[in-house]
Formats: sequence, C-alpha cells, structure tokens
Amino acid sequence: MSDDQRRDERHGQAPGDRASPSDHDRWTQGPEVPAQEGASASVGAQGDDAETLRERQRLAQLEMMDRWIGGVLTEQRRSRRWKLFFRLMLLSLVLISLTTTLYRVFLAEPTAAVPAQQHLALVEVHGVIASDAPANAERIIQGLNRAWENPGAAAVVLHIDSPGGSPVQSQRIYTEIMRLREQGDKPIIAVIEDIGASGAYYIAAAADEIVASPASLVGSIGVIYAGFGFQEAIAELGVERRVMTAGENKAFLDPFQPLDEDVARFWQSVLTQTHEQFIDDVQAGRGARLSDSPDIFSGLIWSGEQALGLGLVDELASLEQVARAQVGEASWENYTPRLDPFERLTRRFTQAAAEVLGVHTRHAPIKFQVQ
Repeated sequence: MSDDQRRDERHGQAPGDRASPSDHDRWTQGPEVPAQEGASASVGAQGDDAETLRERQRLAQLEMMDRWIGGVLTEQRRSRRWKLFFRLMLLSLVLISLTTTLYRVFLAEPTAAVPAQQHLALVEVHGVIASDAPANAERIIQGLNRAWENPGAAAVVLHIDSPGGSPVQSQRIYTEIMRLREQGDKPIIAVIEDIGASGAYYIAAAADEIVASPASLVGSIGVIYAGFGFQEAIAELGVERRVMTAGENKAFLDPFQPLDEDVARFWQSVLTQTHEQFIDDVQAGRGARLSDSPDIFSGLIWSGEQALGLGLVDELASLEQVARAQVGEASWENYTPRLDPFERLTRRFTQAAAEVLGVHTRHAPIKFQVQ
C-alpha cells in the first residue's frame, strides 16, 4: 500500500477519493459571481464568509490608497514643474539684467565717441508721443541738449515720423526747442518723414525750418477726446453701475452715465482752451510764414506739397538732401539716447501681462493725435 493510500485511510477517505488542493481553498469557495456583478464583488458578494469580506475590504482599501498616493505624486510633480518654471524665469531676468549692465559698462558707446568734425546731429521722434513710449519728452530733450552742446554739430535735425500724442509731452519738447532756438547758436531743422501731425507738428513748429517730402502727411492742428456711452447697454443687460465719489463732478467722464449738457459744455471749454494753446504756439513758431487760411487750425491734415502752400512747411526735401546742404554729404550722427534693452523687455512683458489680466494703463484723455 502506498503512502497516499495509508494517509487516506487515516483521514477516513477511500482510496481514490482524495480531495484536490482547491477543495479546501477559501478563495474558491462560495457561489460563483457572474461577470456583470464584478463591481459588487470588490466589496463583497452574497455567501462570502467574514474572512473573505475582510480580505476584500483590505484589498479595496489598498487600491484606494494606491490611487490617492498616485494623485498626490501627480500633484507634486506639477508643483515642481511650476516651481522650476518660475525659477527659470527669475534666472532669465537676472541674466538679462547682468548682460545689460555689462553692455553698458563695457560695450556701450560713450558720448565722447561722437566725431568733433562738422556733422548733422539727428534726434528721432518716432511713434506715439507719450510718457511711457520711446518718443517721450525726457528722452528727446536729452538728445536735443547733447546735439546742441557738441561744437561739431553743424545743425540739429528733429527726424519726425509720428501721429502725435500727449499734449504735455509735446509742449515740454516745444518749449525746450524754443529755448535752444533763441540762443541762435545753430539751426534746428524738423524733417518730416511719413507723418508729422498733431502733437508731432506741435514739436516741429518750434524748429527754425520744417522740411517734408511731397507725400508726407502734415498738420492736424487740433485736440481730440474720444469715449463711449454704455448707459443704455448696461440697462438692457440689467447691470447696475455703482460709483461713489467725493465731489459731484468727479466721475463726469464715466462712460456708463449719461453725458449732462453742462458737463459737455465744460469739457468742450477745456478742449477749446487746449486748442488755443496749440494755435498760439504754432503761430509763435511759424510766424508770418503761415497763410491766412482758416482751415489751417481746423484739424485737417495735408500732404507735404499742400502744406508748403499753406506755410506749414518751408521746403520739400529728404533727410539726405538736408544733410548735403548742411555738411556736404548724406551722413549724420544719431544723438537719440539708446533705449535700455532690459527696460524695453520689462515694458513689453508688463504690457502683455496687463492685456492678459484685462488691466490697461491710463493715458491722458486729451490728445494731439491723428485718429
């Protein structure tokens, strides 16, 4: 008799009736769960004993814990990526600042590099005239004074290509040009490229001479304020506007309130007075060269050829022709202060961020500018 047969007899089993290992496996005991009931099987199925239920619950908890840990790890990875991004941004700004500083110290050309021999001294007035734009009063005045003080500058040229802009910035530049002009040391010439209108023409009027191309746009001697009225729109949408002020007229330009007739008359008086300042300064700068046409100060804009007939310009010529007439060759030195690369980058970044966030920089509501 074999060992297996003797073992079966001791356990009261007939030879050949030996149970398979799965007969006593609790994982295989109980009713079979259909495939569609798999979801409930994870918690427990009918007929499971207590031990099986506890084991299933333990496995479900482990699975839930795995998912939670996976979510935490994913969130940590995202957080690390954002931290890395901002650190790289900070490092980039530091490197740009360091590079700019090194450029200023070692590579930027000093003012002394400007030649001492006779030359045309150029100062650029390009783009909208505003305090936060490249064509701002501080930068242009600095260039004017540098050009004026150099004994090698045969003439100072304001190279204008601008639709105008801030009245205050334009008046500051005008006043400085008139101050230099009264000293009579050297001629100041305004050369208009594509456009020299409104605030840009205000600046040009202070020069000894204005030169433009036949197709240049010149003039637009006027003042503008532009806004919108949204009171009916928000009423239609059912939006209530809430504004609190100290001073009854503090919010008189609020676009969400109706424009009162008295307020309109007052604001028109402000525009009219500013326009009169513009007219007086142009007349002081141009003198008897202006024609008697009433349209000159109406805000109209003319071609360079038309402007010549109205006395708004003195000559039709290009920058090259002016340079040849003054120094004998078509060359010049640019005295416009360089723009700080880091400042330009931060300004653009700030403007982009403001647009994304819906925040816009406020400018003066009154403009000497072509619209």
